[in-house]
Amino acid sequence: MPMNVPARSGALDLRPLSARSVVLSLLLGAHPPELPVRDLVRLVEGFDVGGSTLRAALSRMVTAGDLRRTDGGYRLSDRLLDRQRRQDDAVRPRTRAWDGDWEMVVITATGRGPAERADLRTRLTALRLAELREGVWLRPANLARGLPGDLDQVVQHYTARPVRPSAELAETLWPLEDWSATARVLLAHIAGEARPAGRLTAFAAVVRHLLADPVLPPGLLPAGWPGAELRAAYTGYRRDLIGEARARVRGT
Repeated sequence: MPMNVPARSGALDLRPLSARSVVLSLLLGAHPPELPVRDLVRLVEGFDVGGSTLRAALSRMVTAGDLRRTDGGYRLSDRLLDRQRRQDDAVRPRTRAWDGDWEMVVITATGRGPAERADLRTRLTALRLAELREGVWLRPANLARGLPGDLDQVVQHYTARPVRPSAELAETLWPLEDWSATARVLLAHIAGEARPAGRLTAFAAVVRHLLADPVLPPGLLPAGWPGAELRAAYTGYRRDLIGEARARVRGT
Protein backbone atom coordinates (compact mmCIF):
# COMPACT_ATOMS: atom_id res chain seq x y z
CA MET A 1 0.00 0.00 0.00
CA PRO A 2 1.49 3.38 -0.95
CA MET A 3 2.02 5.75 1.92
CA ASN A 4 1.80 9.49 1.54
CA VAL A 5 4.83 10.04 3.78
CA PRO A 6 8.60 9.44 3.69
CA ALA A 7 9.62 5.80 3.78
CA ARG A 8 12.09 6.12 6.66
CA SER A 9 11.30 7.66 10.01
CA GLY A 10 13.50 10.70 10.64
CA ALA A 11 15.02 10.70 7.15
CA LEU A 12 15.68 14.21 5.80
CA ASP A 13 15.05 14.86 2.12
CA LEU A 14 17.69 17.57 1.67
CA ARG A 15 18.39 18.30 -1.99
CA PRO A 16 21.32 20.41 -3.26
CA LEU A 17 20.41 23.92 -4.35
CA SER A 18 20.62 24.83 -8.02
CA ALA A 19 19.93 28.19 -9.61
CA ARG A 20 16.58 26.80 -10.79
CA SER A 21 15.58 25.60 -7.31
CA VAL A 22 16.52 28.96 -5.75
CA VAL A 23 14.42 30.87 -8.30
CA LEU A 24 11.47 28.51 -7.88
CA SER A 25 11.66 28.68 -4.08
CA LEU A 26 11.58 32.48 -4.20
CA LEU A 27 8.73 32.71 -6.71
CA LEU A 28 6.63 29.91 -5.20
CA GLY A 29 6.70 31.81 -1.92
CA ALA A 30 5.88 35.18 -3.50
CA HIS A 31 2.36 36.57 -3.89
CA PRO A 32 1.98 37.52 -6.68
CA PRO A 33 4.58 35.02 -8.01
CA GLU A 34 6.51 37.55 -10.11
CA LEU A 35 9.77 39.45 -9.63
CA PRO A 36 11.72 41.98 -11.72
CA VAL A 37 15.07 40.76 -13.09
CA ARG A 38 16.92 43.34 -11.00
CA ASP A 39 15.35 42.02 -7.82
CA LEU A 40 16.00 38.39 -8.74
CA VAL A 41 19.68 39.11 -9.36
CA ARG A 42 20.03 40.72 -5.93
CA LEU A 43 18.03 38.05 -4.15
CA VAL A 44 19.86 35.00 -5.50
CA GLU A 45 23.24 36.48 -4.56
CA GLY A 46 22.40 35.61 -0.97
CA PHE A 47 22.26 31.95 -1.99
CA ASP A 48 25.60 31.83 -3.82
CA VAL A 49 24.11 32.11 -7.32
CA GLY A 50 25.94 34.50 -9.65
CA GLY A 51 24.36 36.73 -12.25
CA SER A 52 25.53 34.77 -15.31
CA THR A 53 24.36 31.49 -13.76
CA LEU A 54 20.99 33.05 -12.99
CA ARG A 55 20.52 34.37 -16.53
CA ALA A 56 21.28 30.97 -18.03
CA ALA A 57 18.87 29.31 -15.61
CA LEU A 58 16.10 31.81 -16.39
CA SER A 59 16.49 31.19 -20.12
CA ARG A 60 16.25 27.42 -19.64
CA MET A 61 13.23 27.77 -17.33
CA VAL A 62 11.35 29.85 -19.90
CA THR A 63 12.12 27.27 -22.60
CA ALA A 64 10.97 24.46 -20.29
CA GLY A 65 7.71 26.23 -19.51
CA ASP A 66 8.51 26.92 -15.84
CA LEU A 67 8.44 30.71 -16.21
CA ARG A 68 6.92 33.42 -18.39
CA ARG A 69 8.67 36.65 -19.32
CA THR A 70 6.87 39.81 -18.25
CA ASP A 71 7.69 43.46 -18.72
CA GLY A 72 11.07 43.54 -17.03
CA GLY A 73 10.72 40.34 -15.00
CA TYR A 74 9.63 36.73 -14.69
CA ARG A 75 6.46 35.05 -13.48
CA LEU A 76 5.55 31.46 -12.70
CA SER A 77 3.86 29.61 -15.55
CA ASP A 78 0.27 28.43 -15.19
CA ARG A 79 1.53 24.89 -14.56
CA LEU A 80 3.61 26.05 -11.62
CA LEU A 81 0.78 28.22 -10.31
CA ASP A 82 -0.99 24.91 -9.60
CA ARG A 83 2.09 23.83 -7.65
CA GLN A 84 2.04 27.09 -5.72
CA ARG A 85 -1.61 26.52 -4.79
CA ARG A 86 -0.76 23.04 -3.49
CA GLN A 87 2.15 24.48 -1.52
CA ASP A 88 -0.03 27.22 -0.06
CA ASP A 89 -2.62 24.62 0.91
CA ALA A 90 0.09 22.52 2.57
CA VAL A 91 1.16 25.50 4.69
CA ARG A 92 -2.40 26.68 5.40
CA PRO A 93 -4.70 23.68 4.89
CA ARG A 94 -8.39 24.48 4.59
CA THR A 95 -10.33 22.25 6.97
CA ARG A 96 -13.84 21.99 8.36
CA ALA A 97 -15.32 20.48 11.50
CA TRP A 98 -15.29 16.71 11.30
CA ASP A 99 -18.51 14.80 12.04
CA GLY A 100 -17.10 11.28 11.67
CA ASP A 101 -17.75 10.86 7.92
CA TRP A 102 -15.05 9.59 5.59
CA GLU A 103 -14.50 10.27 1.91
CA MET A 104 -14.28 7.09 -0.15
CA VAL A 105 -13.05 7.17 -3.74
CA VAL A 106 -13.35 4.00 -5.81
CA ILE A 107 -11.51 3.71 -9.11
CA THR A 108 -13.95 2.45 -11.72
CA ALA A 109 -12.07 2.99 -15.00
CA THR A 110 -10.53 -0.05 -16.66
CA GLY A 111 -8.09 -0.60 -19.50
CA ARG A 112 -5.70 2.14 -18.45
CA GLY A 113 -1.97 1.85 -19.09
CA PRO A 114 0.75 1.98 -16.40
CA ALA A 115 1.41 5.70 -16.93
CA GLU A 116 -2.28 6.58 -16.56
CA ARG A 117 -2.58 4.45 -13.42
CA ALA A 118 0.51 6.07 -11.90
CA ASP A 119 -0.78 9.56 -12.71
CA LEU A 120 -4.13 8.80 -11.05
CA ARG A 121 -2.42 7.48 -7.93
CA THR A 122 -0.31 10.63 -7.77
CA ARG A 123 -3.40 12.84 -8.06
CA LEU A 124 -5.31 10.94 -5.38
CA THR A 125 -2.31 11.08 -3.05
CA ALA A 126 -2.02 14.85 -3.65
CA LEU A 127 -5.67 15.10 -2.55
CA ARG A 128 -4.52 13.56 0.77
CA LEU A 129 -6.33 10.29 0.18
CA ALA A 130 -4.71 6.97 1.09
CA GLU A 131 -5.26 3.54 -0.44
CA LEU A 132 -7.03 0.98 1.72
CA ARG A 133 -6.82 -1.69 -0.93
CA GLU A 134 -6.29 -1.61 -4.67
CA GLY A 135 -8.68 0.89 -6.18
CA VAL A 136 -10.24 2.02 -2.87
CA TRP A 137 -9.04 5.30 -1.35
CA LEU A 138 -10.12 6.90 1.93
CA ARG A 139 -9.67 9.86 4.24
CA PRO A 140 -11.69 11.63 6.95
CA ALA A 141 -14.07 14.17 5.39
CA ASN A 142 -12.53 17.18 7.15
CA LEU A 143 -11.04 19.02 4.17
CA ALA A 144 -12.83 22.02 2.71
CA ARG A 145 -12.36 20.94 -0.88
CA GLY A 146 -14.08 18.92 -3.54
CA LEU A 147 -12.63 16.59 -6.13
CA PRO A 148 -11.62 17.88 -9.58
CA GLY A 149 -14.48 17.37 -11.98
CA ASP A 150 -12.46 15.41 -14.52
CA LEU A 151 -11.97 12.61 -11.98
CA ASP A 152 -15.66 11.72 -12.45
CA GLN A 153 -14.60 9.93 -15.62
CA VAL A 154 -12.45 7.41 -13.73
CA VAL A 155 -13.73 7.26 -10.11
CA GLN A 156 -16.88 7.21 -8.03
CA HIS A 157 -17.02 9.24 -4.82
CA TYR A 158 -18.91 8.23 -1.67
CA THR A 159 -19.39 9.28 1.94
CA ALA A 160 -18.82 6.40 4.35
CA ARG A 161 -18.93 5.59 8.07
CA PRO A 162 -16.47 2.75 8.67
CA VAL A 163 -17.30 0.30 11.45
CA ARG A 164 -13.61 0.12 12.30
CA PRO A 165 -12.51 2.76 14.85
CA SER A 166 -11.36 5.86 12.98
CA ALA A 167 -8.10 6.30 14.89
CA GLU A 168 -7.15 2.69 14.19
CA LEU A 169 -8.02 3.07 10.51
CA ALA A 170 -5.94 6.25 10.23
CA GLU A 171 -2.92 4.46 11.69
CA THR A 172 -3.34 1.79 9.03
CA LEU A 173 -3.56 4.27 6.17
CA TRP A 174 -0.72 6.59 7.21
CA PRO A 175 2.47 5.85 9.22
CA LEU A 176 1.84 8.81 11.49
CA GLU A 177 4.69 8.19 13.91
CA ASP A 178 7.17 8.24 11.02
CA TRP A 179 5.82 11.56 9.73
CA SER A 180 6.00 13.02 13.21
CA ALA A 181 9.57 11.80 13.76
CA THR A 182 10.77 13.30 10.48
CA ALA A 183 9.03 16.60 11.28
CA ARG A 184 10.86 16.77 14.61
CA VAL A 185 14.21 16.06 12.94
CA LEU A 186 13.48 18.87 10.48
CA LEU A 187 12.64 21.27 13.31
CA ALA A 188 15.91 20.44 15.06
CA HIS A 189 17.86 20.79 11.83
CA ILE A 190 16.49 24.23 10.95
CA ALA A 191 17.08 25.44 14.50
CA GLY A 192 20.79 24.67 14.07
CA GLU A 193 21.21 25.90 10.49
CA ALA A 194 22.35 29.51 10.12
CA ARG A 195 23.66 29.64 6.53
CA PRO A 196 21.15 31.23 4.10
CA ALA A 197 21.65 28.51 1.49
CA GLY A 198 21.40 25.81 4.13
CA ARG A 199 18.19 27.26 5.53
CA LEU A 200 16.61 27.54 2.09
CA THR A 201 17.48 23.89 1.42
CA ALA A 202 16.05 22.85 4.78
CA PHE A 203 12.81 24.77 4.35
CA ALA A 204 12.34 23.35 0.86
CA ALA A 205 12.40 19.95 2.61
CA VAL A 206 9.88 21.29 5.14
CA VAL A 207 7.46 22.17 2.32
CA ARG A 208 7.82 18.71 0.77
CA HIS A 209 7.11 17.16 4.16
CA LEU A 210 4.06 19.34 4.72
CA LEU A 211 2.72 18.23 1.34
CA ALA A 212 2.73 14.69 2.78
CA ASP A 213 0.86 15.64 5.97
CA PRO A 214 -2.52 13.84 5.83
CA VAL A 215 -4.14 16.79 7.71
CA LEU A 216 -6.28 14.57 9.91
CA PRO A 217 -8.81 15.72 12.50
CA PRO A 218 -7.04 16.36 15.84
CA GLY A 219 -8.74 13.40 17.50
CA LEU A 220 -7.07 10.99 15.05
CA LEU A 221 -3.52 12.29 15.54
CA PRO A 222 -0.89 10.90 17.92
CA ALA A 223 -0.10 12.96 21.00
CA GLY A 224 2.36 15.78 20.38
CA TRP A 225 1.71 15.97 16.63
CA PRO A 226 4.19 18.60 15.29
CA GLY A 227 2.27 19.70 12.19
CA ALA A 228 1.31 23.13 13.53
CA GLU A 229 4.83 23.73 14.84
CA LEU A 230 6.37 22.88 11.47
CA ARG A 231 3.92 25.17 9.66
CA ALA A 232 4.65 28.02 12.08
CA ALA A 233 8.40 27.60 11.53
CA TYR A 234 7.96 27.78 7.75
CA THR A 235 5.63 30.79 7.98
CA GLY A 236 8.18 32.61 10.13
CA TYR A 237 10.98 31.77 7.71
CA ARG A 238 9.02 33.09 4.73
CA ARG A 239 8.23 36.30 6.62
CA ASP A 240 11.90 36.82 7.53
CA LEU A 241 13.08 35.91 4.02
CA ILE A 242 10.72 38.40 2.38
CA GLY A 243 11.81 41.11 4.83
CA GLU A 244 15.49 40.44 4.19
CA ALA A 245 14.93 40.31 0.44
CA ARG A 246 13.13 43.66 0.40
CA ALA A 247 15.87 45.24 2.49
CA ARG A 248 18.56 43.85 0.16
CA VAL A 249 16.78 45.18 -2.92
CA ARG A 250 16.24 48.63 -1.35
CA GLY A 251 19.93 48.73 -0.51
CA THR A 252 20.99 48.57 -4.15
